[in-house]
Amino acid sequence: MSPLRILIALTYYRPHVSGLSIYAERLARGLARRGHAVTVLTSRWHPSLPAREVVGGVDVIRIPVAMKVSKGAIMPLFPLYAVAMVARHDVVNIHMPQFEAALLAGLGRLLRKGVVVTYQCDLRLPAGWFNRLVQWSLRLLNHLALRLAHRVVSTTDDYAQHSAFLQRYARKLVTILPLIELPESQPAVQQQLMQRYSLNPRRQDGCAGRPHIGFAARFAAEKGVEYLLQALPAILEHFPQARVVFTGAYKDTVGEEEYMASLTPMLRQHAERLLFMDLLRDEEMASFFSLCDVVAVTSLNSTEAFGMVQAEAMLAGTPVVATDLPGVREAVRRTGMGEIVPPRDAPALAAALVRVLQHREEYRRPRAQVAQVFDMEASLRQYEDLFAQLASRH
Repeated sequence: MSPLRILIALTYYRPHVSGLSIYAERLARGLARRGHAVTVLTSRWHPSLPAREVVGGVDVIRIPVAMKVSKGAIMPLFPLYAVAMVARHDVVNIHMPQFEAALLAGLGRLLRKGVVVTYQCDLRLPAGWFNRLVQWSLRLLNHLALRLAHRVVSTTDDYAQHSAFLQRYARKLVTILPLIELPESQPAVQQQLMQRYSLNPRRQDGCAGRPHIGFAARFAAEKGVEYLLQALPAILEHFPQARVVFTGAYKDTVGEEEYMASLTPMLRQHAERLLFMDLLRDEEMASFFSLCDVVAVTSLNSTEAFGMVQAEAMLAGTPVVATDLPGVREAVRRTGMGEIVPPRDAPALAAALVRVLQHREEYRRPRAQVAQVFDMEASLRQYEDLFAQLASRH
């Protein structure tokens, strides 16, 4: 296969931490390893970030941000950058939700480039008349972007089949499982985390002396943290020493100030049973999952299309309790490594977490078996073949 020039566009790229930014980074670096020229076009969401740099073989170009509106970034110079970048590449891969998706797709069509939209999830902004207006406007632009795209990638058939938005573009849909990548846990790194955060070693029966329920996500309204906190008293009846261990971008989450304020009373109420880790490095995440006895994924709606952390936890040998949402339930369905519970149901969540903690070994699967289900190289090949097909055609 001849090397391709691939442009990947999204609003927030690393070092911003979210499922979308991690997904895009893995895709960009994976394609660069395969010999393709990959450029990421994104926002300069923090002034300390360089306007341009090469990271992991990927050329990252960041556009100045004039202001932020809710979770979006206003970039007046975006059209100028977009015209120049689209013209230089064979394929444009747009990661939605993104305000500029329709513009990028239109430029791709106009300049006869292959246009692929990766539909990461639905967009739901916090409450308020202004956010409702923004969301309505973006919905129109999103429809335009998908009309202009040659192909639309969804993470699972389950999510696509339950999305009224995506079903309007069923003939363009391609399913590619998320790019799951997690190295094996290193004993030295695991020991460092245990010492830094006073974590107990696991007993011979497979469960920690003080059970740890992991939660790796942003503190955002759609993540449903409050239901895990509401479930905690029932869990403590069975495991009085249990703790919830948080890692992720739970501090100063963009657009989630009101939600964080609503969580604060419950966080204070259960402070003795909560442990907040710093934002861990990529190489530390495998050890984090290994140190957890179970990981909770408590997402509430279609803004979560899969939840990559649960597949990563499974690779580390840790079972999961996930909510019964299209796409989100797929990891447990495909591996059997956990339980599925209704969203917004704290009693059901508590009961499932207790069952997994009581019978943890019954839910575990060998790493090789999980890796066969979530094969990152297979997902990269699907993207590569799709891009090559469109590049040769357009």
